Amino acid sequence: MFNAITHSQIYVLDQDEALDFYVGKLGLEVNTDIQLGFMRWLTVSVPGHPERQVLLERPGPPAMSEETAEQVRELVTKGAMGGWLILGTDDCRKTYETLLSRGVEFTQEPTERPYGIDCGLRDPFGNNLRFTQPKP
Repeated sequence: MFNAITHSQIYVLDQDEALDFYVGKLGLEVNTDIQLGFMRWLTVSVPGHPERQVLLERPGPPAMSEETAEQVRELVTKGAMGGWLILGTDDCRKTYETLLSRGVEFTQEPTERPYGIDCGLRDPFGNNLRFTQPKP
């Protein structure tokens, strides 16, 4: 039946600020940035891997009413929407130091886990992010 997951989505409150964070600080690349009239379709991915894109979506029409969108935006701000991204890295500690020098704020420093080393951060909108260095 299915052979891939091509897109996933997280809510952001400001797509330009999201670009600055996800591309400028985290080093992801823009795949698509198109104004559709009713919404801006903005996707990013790990450089060289366009087969797996993340839609950085601002809550609003046409997917939901403005009243519902306002409620969703409040929940995003509180970190209560459950948006998660887990990224892979070959060197968790080095990536942590690089992102720290770029002003990224972390919720957890690199920590040894049974599956490897990982750490946690939040984007400017409250979405939880982790990156993991798997055990060899």
